[in-house]
Amino acid sequence: MKKIVLLVIGLLFLPVITLAYQVNIDAPETLTVGKPLVVTGVTTFPPGMSVDVVLYYQLTTTTEIKRQVVSIKPDKTFKVVFDTTGLTTGTYKVEVPVNGMGDSVTMRLVRIVDRSDEIRMDSDTTREFNGTLVIAGTIEGDENSGVQVEIVGPDGSVVFGPQFVNTDSEGSFSTNVPIRVPGKYEVSFTDAKGFIGTRVLIAEGPQTPVPTLSEAAVSRNVVSAHAASSRNSPAFFSVKTIPGPVMLYTSSSVDWVIEYSDDNGILHRENNQDARNPEKAAFTGTGSTVFVTIYPGDPSVQGEVYLYAENAESVSVSPTVPAPFATESSRASGGLPALSLSPLAGFAALAAALVLRR
Repeated sequence: MKKIVLLVIGLLFLPVITLAYQVNIDAPETLTVGKPLVVTGVTTFPPGMSVDVVLYYQLTTTTEIKRQVVSIKPDKTFKVVFDTTGLTTGTYKVEVPVNGMGDSVTMRLVRIVDRSDEIRMDSDTTREFNGTLVIAGTIEGDENSGVQVEIVGPDGSVVFGPQFVNTDSEGSFSTNVPIRVPGKYEVSFTDAKGFIGTRVLIAEGPQTPVPTLSEAAVSRNVVSAHAASSRNSPAFFSVKTIPGPVMLYTSSSVDWVIEYSDDNGILHRENNQDARNPEKAAFTGTGSTVFVTIYPGDPSVQGEVYLYAENAESVSVSPTVPAPFATESSRASGGLPALSLSPLAGFAALAAALVLRR
C-alpha cells in the first residue's frame, strides 16, 4: 500500500507536458478596397476550438478595426472574410493573437489600395426605369483592351456577368443590360491588373416587372481564365465551347500569339495585332473542348495573359501540355516556338518515332 501511495506522489511531481500547438495563416499581400479580405489558416488546435482573427490598421500606432471568432473545422483549418468597403488605403495587419506558438505564422501584412479613381462613368447615376441599364464610361490605362463587368441587382443576385466588355482606343466602353425591376444596381469592374472598383446605378420607377428578353437578344456569355506565359513556357487553356460562333480574346499590353486546335486536330495560329490590342481568334464551336496556347511574339517578353472566350461554357488553365501541342515536330512545321519537354517526355517521343520507322 505504501508503494502505491509513493508512486502516486511521484507522478504528481513529474514535469507537466505542454502541447506545442501551431497556427499558420495566409492572406493576400495587396487588395483593392471593396474586395473581401479572405484570411485562411491551418492549425494543430483540436477541431471545435475557437480562435480570434483580428484586422488592425497600421499607421503610427496599431488600431483594431474588426475582430471575428472562428471555430476550427474537422480538417483543422479555418477561414474568415473581412469586408473592406469604406476602409482607408494603407497598410493593415491580420493576426491571430496567440502566444507560445513556436515557429507559427500568426500575422500577415496587407496593403489595401484604391483604384476607383481609374473609372469615369459617363452613364447617368440615376435614371428612369425603362427595362435597360446603360453602362458606359472610361477605364484609365485599359485602351484597346477590355474590362470585366458584373452587376448585382436590388435583391443581391447577379443579373449580368461577369462578362468581358471591349474598350476602344480611349479606354471607353459601353453596354446595355436588360433589367426587370427598378432599384439600386451595383456594378463591379475588373481588368487584367485586378479589381478596380464598384459604382451604384439607380433605376427609378414603379415596381412593375417587365418581360425578360429572349436569350438570342442577350449578349453571349463570356468566361475567362489567366496564367503566366513566356515563349519557352506558354500558357495552356481548355475551352468548352457552345455550338455556334466562338470568339477568343487575349488581354493587351503584350503582343500575344494564339494557337488553337480544332475538332480535326488541325492547329490554327493568330497573330494579327500588336501589344496595344488584344489578339483574337474566331471559329465555330461544336460543343466540344478546344485546346488553346498563348505565348508572346517577342521571345524576351513574359507576363500574365488573360484569355476571354465568348459563347463558351467554361475556360480553364490546363495543368499539363495538351496533346495537340505536346510534340516539337508539329510546332516546328509551322515555324512556332518549340516547347521544353522533360527528359522522360523526350525519351518517349524518341521511342515512338523508332516504332513508327519500323
